[in-house]
Amino acid sequence: MTHLSFLLGWVTTLLLVLGSQPTPPQKAPPKAVELYARDNLVAWCIVPFDAKKRTPAQRVAMLQELGFKKYAYDWRSEHLPTFDEEIRLLKEANIELTAVWFPAQLNKDAEVILAAIKKHEVKPQLWVTLSDPTPTTPTEKVTTAAQTIEPIATAAAKLGCSVGLYNHGGWFGEPENQIAIIESLKLKNIGIVYNLHHGHEQFDRFPEILKKMHPYLYAININGCVKDGHKMGKKIMPVGSGELDLKFLSAIRDIGYTGPIGILGHTHDDVAERLADNLDGLAWLVRQLNGQPPGEKPRYRTLPPP
Repeated sequence: MTHLSFLLGWVTTLLLVLGSQPTPPQKAPPKAVELYARDNLVAWCIVPFDAKKRTPAQRVAMLQELGFKKYAYDWRSEHLPTFDEEIRLLKEANIELTAVWFPAQLNKDAEVILAAIKKHEVKPQLWVTLSDPTPTTPTEKVTTAAQTIEPIATAAAKLGCSVGLYNHGGWFGEPENQIAIIESLKLKNIGIVYNLHHGHEQFDRFPEILKKMHPYLYAININGCVKDGHKMGKKIMPVGSGELDLKFLSAIRDIGYTGPIGILGHTHDDVAERLADNLDGLAWLVRQLNGQPPGEKPRYRTLPPP
Protein backbone atom coordinates (compact mmCIF):
# COMPACT_ATOMS: atom_id res chain seq x y z
CA MET A 1 0.00 0.00 0.00
CA THR A 2 1.42 3.36 -0.98
CA HIS A 3 1.71 6.17 1.53
CA LEU A 4 -1.00 8.12 -0.35
CA SER A 5 -3.40 5.14 -0.31
CA PHE A 6 -2.84 4.68 3.40
CA LEU A 7 -3.48 8.37 4.05
CA LEU A 8 -6.70 8.38 2.01
CA GLY A 9 -7.90 5.29 3.82
CA TRP A 10 -7.20 6.81 7.19
CA VAL A 11 -9.04 10.04 6.31
CA THR A 12 -12.04 8.06 5.01
CA THR A 13 -12.19 6.04 8.23
CA LEU A 14 -11.96 9.20 10.34
CA LEU A 15 -14.81 10.83 8.43
CA LEU A 16 -16.97 7.76 8.86
CA VAL A 17 -16.31 7.73 12.60
CA LEU A 18 -17.04 11.44 12.96
CA GLY A 19 -20.17 11.11 10.88
CA SER A 20 -21.43 8.36 13.11
CA GLN A 21 -21.13 10.45 16.27
CA PRO A 22 -24.51 11.49 17.71
CA THR A 23 -25.55 15.08 17.08
CA PRO A 24 -25.51 17.09 20.31
CA PRO A 25 -29.08 17.38 21.55
CA GLN A 26 -30.76 20.67 20.77
CA LYS A 27 -32.52 22.48 23.56
CA ALA A 28 -36.18 21.66 23.12
CA PRO A 29 -38.76 24.40 23.45
CA PRO A 30 -40.62 24.35 26.75
CA LYS A 31 -43.73 22.24 26.92
CA ALA A 32 -46.91 24.27 26.87
CA VAL A 33 -47.92 22.80 30.20
CA GLU A 34 -44.76 24.32 31.74
CA LEU A 35 -44.67 27.70 29.97
CA TYR A 36 -48.35 28.34 30.62
CA ALA A 37 -48.44 26.80 34.09
CA ARG A 38 -50.22 28.73 36.83
CA ASP A 39 -46.99 29.56 38.68
CA ASN A 40 -45.58 31.24 35.53
CA LEU A 41 -48.63 33.44 34.95
CA VAL A 42 -48.59 37.12 35.90
CA ALA A 43 -51.83 38.91 36.81
CA TRP A 44 -51.75 42.27 35.06
CA CYS A 45 -54.02 45.34 34.85
CA ILE A 46 -56.04 44.42 37.92
CA VAL A 47 -55.86 47.57 40.08
CA PRO A 48 -57.58 50.50 38.33
CA PHE A 49 -59.66 48.18 36.12
CA ASP A 50 -61.47 46.29 38.87
CA ALA A 51 -65.22 46.91 39.11
CA LYS A 52 -65.08 45.92 42.79
CA LYS A 53 -62.22 48.33 43.56
CA ARG A 54 -60.50 45.87 45.88
CA THR A 55 -58.13 47.02 48.60
CA PRO A 56 -54.55 45.69 48.61
CA ALA A 57 -55.54 43.02 51.16
CA GLN A 58 -58.57 41.97 49.11
CA ARG A 59 -56.51 41.91 45.92
CA VAL A 60 -53.79 39.71 47.42
CA ALA A 61 -56.45 37.37 48.81
CA MET A 62 -57.98 37.16 45.32
CA LEU A 63 -54.61 36.32 43.77
CA GLN A 64 -54.14 33.55 46.32
CA GLU A 65 -57.60 32.13 45.66
CA LEU A 66 -56.91 32.02 41.92
CA GLY A 67 -53.51 30.41 42.43
CA PHE A 68 -51.28 33.20 41.13
CA LYS A 69 -47.62 33.30 42.16
CA LYS A 70 -46.71 36.41 40.13
CA TYR A 71 -48.23 39.86 39.90
CA ALA A 72 -47.59 43.05 37.91
CA TYR A 73 -48.74 46.25 39.60
CA ASP A 74 -50.48 48.99 37.65
CA TRP A 75 -51.88 52.03 39.36
CA ARG A 76 -53.31 55.51 39.30
CA SER A 77 -52.19 58.28 41.63
CA GLU A 78 -54.80 57.36 44.25
CA HIS A 79 -53.32 53.86 44.56
CA LEU A 80 -49.69 54.76 45.23
CA PRO A 81 -50.18 55.66 48.93
CA THR A 82 -50.93 51.96 49.58
CA PHE A 83 -48.17 50.56 47.35
CA ASP A 84 -45.90 49.99 50.34
CA GLU A 85 -48.65 47.97 52.05
CA GLU A 86 -49.31 46.01 48.86
CA ILE A 87 -45.69 44.89 48.60
CA ARG A 88 -45.69 43.81 52.24
CA LEU A 89 -48.84 41.75 51.74
CA LEU A 90 -47.46 40.17 48.58
CA LYS A 91 -44.32 39.11 50.38
CA GLU A 92 -46.33 37.61 53.22
CA ALA A 93 -48.37 35.64 50.67
CA ASN A 94 -45.24 34.52 48.76
CA ILE A 95 -46.44 36.22 45.58
CA GLU A 96 -43.70 37.70 43.42
CA LEU A 97 -43.95 41.34 42.41
CA THR A 98 -42.83 40.63 38.87
CA ALA A 99 -43.31 44.10 37.41
CA VAL A 100 -44.51 47.63 38.13
CA TRP A 101 -45.95 50.15 35.70
CA PHE A 102 -43.47 53.03 35.75
CA PRO A 103 -43.58 56.70 34.68
CA ALA A 104 -41.63 57.83 31.63
CA GLN A 105 -39.63 60.20 33.82
CA LEU A 106 -38.16 60.22 37.31
CA ASN A 107 -40.95 62.31 38.84
CA LYS A 108 -42.56 62.18 42.28
CA ASP A 109 -44.58 59.07 41.47
CA ALA A 110 -41.39 57.38 40.32
CA GLU A 111 -39.71 58.33 43.60
CA VAL A 112 -42.53 56.72 45.60
CA ILE A 113 -42.25 53.51 43.59
CA LEU A 114 -38.45 53.33 43.79
CA ALA A 115 -38.48 54.04 47.54
CA ALA A 116 -40.94 51.20 48.19
CA ILE A 117 -38.93 48.82 46.00
CA LYS A 118 -35.76 49.70 47.90
CA LYS A 119 -37.44 49.39 51.30
CA HIS A 120 -38.79 45.91 50.63
CA GLU A 121 -35.74 44.73 48.65
CA VAL A 122 -37.77 43.46 45.73
CA LYS A 123 -36.52 43.55 42.14
CA PRO A 124 -39.42 43.94 39.73
CA GLN A 125 -39.23 44.86 36.09
CA LEU A 126 -40.23 48.49 35.49
CA TRP A 127 -42.60 48.60 32.52
CA VAL A 128 -42.29 51.89 30.62
CA THR A 129 -44.03 53.25 27.54
CA LEU A 130 -43.32 56.52 25.75
CA SER A 131 -45.22 58.87 23.54
CA ASP A 132 -43.80 59.04 20.04
CA PRO A 133 -40.69 61.24 19.95
CA THR A 134 -41.16 64.53 18.08
CA PRO A 135 -38.06 64.43 15.83
CA THR A 136 -38.83 63.34 12.29
CA THR A 137 -35.97 61.06 11.26
CA PRO A 138 -35.78 57.48 12.57
CA THR A 139 -32.29 58.07 13.99
CA GLU A 140 -33.41 61.16 15.89
CA LYS A 141 -36.43 59.32 17.29
CA VAL A 142 -34.22 56.51 18.59
CA THR A 143 -31.79 58.98 20.14
CA THR A 144 -34.56 60.97 21.84
CA ALA A 145 -36.26 57.84 23.21
CA ALA A 146 -32.95 56.46 24.43
CA GLN A 147 -32.20 59.70 26.28
CA THR A 148 -35.54 59.37 28.09
CA ILE A 149 -35.04 55.72 29.00
CA GLU A 150 -31.40 55.92 30.10
CA PRO A 151 -31.89 57.68 33.50
CA ILE A 152 -34.75 55.30 34.34
CA ALA A 153 -32.58 52.30 33.52
CA THR A 154 -29.74 53.74 35.57
CA ALA A 155 -31.98 54.26 38.60
CA ALA A 156 -33.40 50.75 38.16
CA ALA A 157 -29.94 49.20 37.97
CA LYS A 158 -29.01 50.67 41.36
CA LEU A 159 -31.82 48.57 42.87
CA GLY A 160 -31.11 45.46 40.83
CA CYS A 161 -34.15 46.06 38.64
CA SER A 162 -34.64 45.98 34.89
CA VAL A 163 -36.67 48.13 32.49
CA GLY A 164 -39.14 46.61 30.03
CA LEU A 165 -40.12 48.72 27.03
CA TYR A 166 -43.89 48.35 26.83
CA ASN A 167 -45.63 48.49 23.45
CA HIS A 168 -48.70 50.71 23.51
CA GLY A 169 -49.14 51.56 19.83
CA GLY A 170 -47.47 54.18 17.69
CA TRP A 171 -43.80 54.42 16.77
CA PHE A 172 -42.60 53.34 20.22
CA GLY A 173 -44.84 50.27 20.02
CA GLU A 174 -43.03 48.84 17.00
CA PRO A 175 -40.63 46.09 18.16
CA GLU A 176 -37.95 47.08 15.64
CA ASN A 177 -37.86 50.59 17.12
CA GLN A 178 -37.65 49.25 20.67
CA ILE A 179 -34.79 46.98 19.64
CA ALA A 180 -32.99 49.97 18.09
CA ILE A 181 -33.38 51.88 21.38
CA ILE A 182 -32.02 48.96 23.40
CA GLU A 183 -29.05 48.43 21.10
CA SER A 184 -28.21 52.13 21.08
CA LEU A 185 -28.05 52.25 24.89
CA LYS A 186 -25.99 49.08 25.33
CA LEU A 187 -27.25 48.66 28.90
CA LYS A 188 -27.73 45.19 30.33
CA ASN A 189 -30.98 45.85 32.16
CA ILE A 190 -33.28 46.90 29.29
CA GLY A 191 -35.60 44.55 27.43
CA ILE A 192 -39.09 44.28 25.97
CA VAL A 193 -42.47 43.40 27.43
CA TYR A 194 -44.77 42.59 24.52
CA ASN A 195 -48.53 42.98 24.74
CA LEU A 196 -50.73 41.15 22.27
CA HIS A 197 -53.65 43.47 23.03
CA HIS A 198 -51.58 46.39 21.75
CA GLY A 199 -50.22 44.44 18.78
CA HIS A 200 -53.27 44.08 16.54
CA GLU A 201 -51.63 45.89 13.66
CA GLN A 202 -48.69 43.46 13.91
CA PHE A 203 -50.73 40.23 13.93
CA ASP A 204 -49.96 39.42 10.29
CA ARG A 205 -46.24 39.39 11.03
CA PHE A 206 -46.28 38.19 14.63
CA PRO A 207 -44.08 35.09 14.07
CA GLU A 208 -41.53 37.30 12.30
CA ILE A 209 -41.33 39.98 15.00
CA LEU A 210 -41.37 37.34 17.73
CA LYS A 211 -38.06 35.99 16.40
CA LYS A 212 -36.59 39.49 16.39
CA MET A 213 -37.78 40.24 19.93
CA HIS A 214 -36.86 36.90 21.46
CA PRO A 215 -33.32 37.86 22.63
CA TYR A 216 -34.77 40.91 24.41
CA LEU A 217 -38.08 39.58 25.77
CA TYR A 218 -38.70 40.03 29.50
CA ALA A 219 -42.42 39.21 29.47
CA ILE A 220 -45.33 38.54 27.11
CA ASN A 221 -48.89 39.55 27.98
CA ILE A 222 -51.36 37.37 26.09
CA ASN A 223 -54.92 38.12 25.03
CA GLY A 224 -57.79 36.68 23.07
CA CYS A 225 -56.68 37.64 19.57
CA VAL A 226 -59.23 38.43 16.87
CA LYS A 227 -58.04 39.68 13.50
CA ASP A 228 -58.82 43.43 13.33
CA GLY A 229 -60.37 43.11 16.78
CA HIS A 230 -59.28 46.64 17.67
CA LYS A 231 -61.55 47.89 14.88
CA MET A 232 -64.65 46.00 16.02
CA GLY A 233 -64.74 46.40 19.79
CA LYS A 234 -62.72 43.23 20.43
CA LYS A 235 -59.36 44.68 21.37
CA ILE A 236 -59.20 42.98 24.78
CA MET A 237 -60.79 39.54 24.88
CA PRO A 238 -60.49 36.48 27.13
CA VAL A 239 -57.77 34.04 26.18
CA GLY A 240 -59.23 31.26 24.06
CA SER A 241 -61.95 33.41 22.51
CA GLY A 242 -59.89 34.51 19.49
CA GLU A 243 -59.27 32.55 16.32
CA LEU A 244 -55.54 33.43 16.42
CA ASP A 245 -54.88 32.33 20.01
CA LEU A 246 -53.73 28.78 19.36
CA LYS A 247 -51.37 29.91 16.59
CA PHE A 248 -49.82 32.66 18.70
CA LEU A 249 -49.40 30.60 21.86
CA SER A 250 -47.81 27.84 19.82
CA ALA A 251 -45.37 30.34 18.25
CA ILE A 252 -44.40 31.70 21.68
CA ARG A 253 -43.72 28.18 22.94
CA ASP A 254 -41.87 27.05 19.82
CA ILE A 255 -39.50 30.03 19.76
CA GLY A 256 -38.06 28.79 23.06
CA TYR A 257 -39.35 31.63 25.21
CA THR A 258 -39.36 30.67 28.90
CA GLY A 259 -40.17 33.94 30.68
CA PRO A 260 -43.34 35.03 32.47
CA ILE A 261 -46.72 35.09 30.73
CA GLY A 262 -49.11 37.87 31.69
CA ILE A 263 -52.90 37.67 31.54
CA LEU A 264 -55.15 40.67 31.75
CA GLY A 265 -57.91 42.20 33.79
CA HIS A 266 -58.19 45.56 31.99
CA THR A 267 -61.96 45.57 31.26
CA HIS A 268 -63.70 47.10 34.31
CA ASP A 269 -65.44 43.80 35.06
CA ASP A 270 -65.05 42.08 38.39
CA VAL A 271 -61.37 41.42 37.80
CA ALA A 272 -61.55 38.03 39.54
CA GLU A 273 -64.07 36.90 36.93
CA ARG A 274 -62.00 38.22 34.02
CA LEU A 275 -58.87 36.53 35.34
CA ALA A 276 -60.82 33.30 35.83
CA ASP A 277 -62.07 33.53 32.23
CA ASN A 278 -58.49 33.87 31.03
CA LEU A 279 -57.36 30.92 33.13
CA ASP A 280 -60.16 28.73 31.78
CA GLY A 281 -59.44 29.73 28.20
CA LEU A 282 -55.73 29.19 28.61
CA ALA A 283 -56.23 25.71 30.08
CA TRP A 284 -58.48 24.86 27.10
CA LEU A 285 -55.78 25.99 24.65
CA VAL A 286 -52.94 24.24 26.49
CA ARG A 287 -54.71 20.91 26.17
CA GLN A 288 -54.80 21.45 22.43
CA LEU A 289 -51.13 22.50 22.33
CA ASN A 290 -50.26 19.26 24.11
CA GLY A 291 -52.29 17.16 21.68
CA GLN A 292 -54.98 16.33 24.23
CA PRO A 293 -58.75 16.47 23.79
CA PRO A 294 -59.63 20.08 24.68
CA GLY A 295 -63.09 19.38 26.02
CA GLU A 296 -65.90 21.91 25.83
CA LYS A 297 -64.95 25.50 25.09
CA PRO A 298 -65.18 27.68 28.21
CA ARG A 299 -68.29 29.68 28.96
CA TYR A 300 -66.91 33.08 29.73
CA ARG A 301 -68.28 34.95 32.72
CA THR A 302 -67.39 38.40 31.35
CA LEU A 303 -68.74 37.98 27.82
CA PRO A 304 -72.40 38.06 26.84
CA PRO A 305 -73.87 34.62 26.01
CA PRO A 306 -73.40 33.66 22.34
